[in-house]
Amino acid sequence: MSTTERPRILVVGGGYVGLYAARRILKKMRYGEATVTVVDPRSYMTYQPFLPEAAAGSISPRHVVVPLRRVLPKAEVLTGRVTTIDQDRKVATIAPLVGEAYELPFDYLVIAMGAVSRTFPIPGLAENGIGMKGVEEAIGLRNHVLEQLDKADSTTDEEVRRKALTFVFVGGGFAGAETVGEVEDMARDAAKYYNNVKREDMRFLLVDVADKILPEVGPKLGAYGKEHLESRGVEVYLKTGMDSCVDGHVKLNNGLEVDSNTIVWTAGVKPNPALSRFGLPLGPRGHVDAAATLQVQGTDYIWAAGDNAQVPDLVGRKAGNPNAWCPPNAQHALRQAKILGDNVVSGMRGFPQKEYSHANKGAVAGLGLHKGVAMIVMGKMKIKLKGRLAWYMHRAYHGMAMPTFNRKIRVFADWTLAMFLKREVVSLGAMENPREEFYEAAKPAPAPAAAADADKAKAKAS
Repeated sequence: MSTTERPRILVVGGGYVGLYAARRILKKMRYGEATVTVVDPRSYMTYQPFLPEAAAGSISPRHVVVPLRRVLPKAEVLTGRVTTIDQDRKVATIAPLVGEAYELPFDYLVIAMGAVSRTFPIPGLAENGIGMKGVEEAIGLRNHVLEQLDKADSTTDEEVRRKALTFVFVGGGFAGAETVGEVEDMARDAAKYYNNVKREDMRFLLVDVADKILPEVGPKLGAYGKEHLESRGVEVYLKTGMDSCVDGHVKLNNGLEVDSNTIVWTAGVKPNPALSRFGLPLGPRGHVDAAATLQVQGTDYIWAAGDNAQVPDLVGRKAGNPNAWCPPNAQHALRQAKILGDNVVSGMRGFPQKEYSHANKGAVAGLGLHKGVAMIVMGKMKIKLKGRLAWYMHRAYHGMAMPTFNRKIRVFADWTLAMFLKREVVSLGAMENPREEFYEAAKPAPAPAAAADADKAKAKAS
């Protein structure tokens, strides 16, 4: 850590806002003007819109993450968590990955902790659910789905097969619709290589409590997305919630019950609950209350943006909606981060703050290979696309939005190779417990008496 007397700008979180704001500050700052410190439990930023494609094997998981230390070579990057903030003393408590917690003084503070999965106290969800907020979960989902096909192919037990080949996705927003579309595509391709598994044997369910899916692209394209998924055999249940999923037995509140080994939870996000310990003004849903300048209300040295902040949508308010707030999506987070970075430097130098104002440019969603929906906003005109052209728009937009030229090249290289090579359908489930086989080989052999007792116990159990 730095031992200089320079003022410290502490950035809490290394996601969209944390990474882009830190880059912007470092770019605008004079040499030696301040120390920029970024604290995050992970040493990399994850580009979340690419997680469904990573889960389907269209993009290498390593290419959807950006290493913070490589992108921010002039910043301090601390791998750990900020547990508390003392605003009176301007001190943050850092809990590193190992060792004792310590205090870190700061002069300026950026809150960019993002969001976590929004869950409910549903019996069995914590034990059986799979989220889609991190690259680890995307890799785990891919390995898990392919492992279910392996199980189904190797057994004649119809109940085991049915449970392995039933896939339940809860949440019909971008994450849910894109993930079910990509995973269904992958499973359809993978089934070609199995003797005893066909696409017709699989069952995909998409469940949402709302009355439509993909609300971000509008009702017409959302309806098209629903019809498209249904044409591929995905069962879509709207105005429906999940009551329980204990031991994989899924009970929906419409009366439907299924057994499934795969329950993917993408039913929205909520601000990081750690915000409640920082003594910051929070909105009704737990977001940091920020002004249009992205300064936290009542402060002149703290800024917040992205999924963990409620920021006034000035464009919406000028259009007549006094309660308009910026939605929690990547489009706003990336643009807010640049304004935030400029304002931090301006605040440090005593200059006025700029207000954040951005008109929605639309939304794009991929529903599998060569399939998607897109709504492009150009002034007062809305261009609605679907099918292959929308899929091209989805890839073009997110490919260009991917941070760093290095990662852009890697992502486009993955897509280019996929045009000529078949999709990989290898399950690497052993990655989740890589030492298990070595442990079995290296553990001490049991005593003869103990081994005999173990054999008897196995025989009795069978």
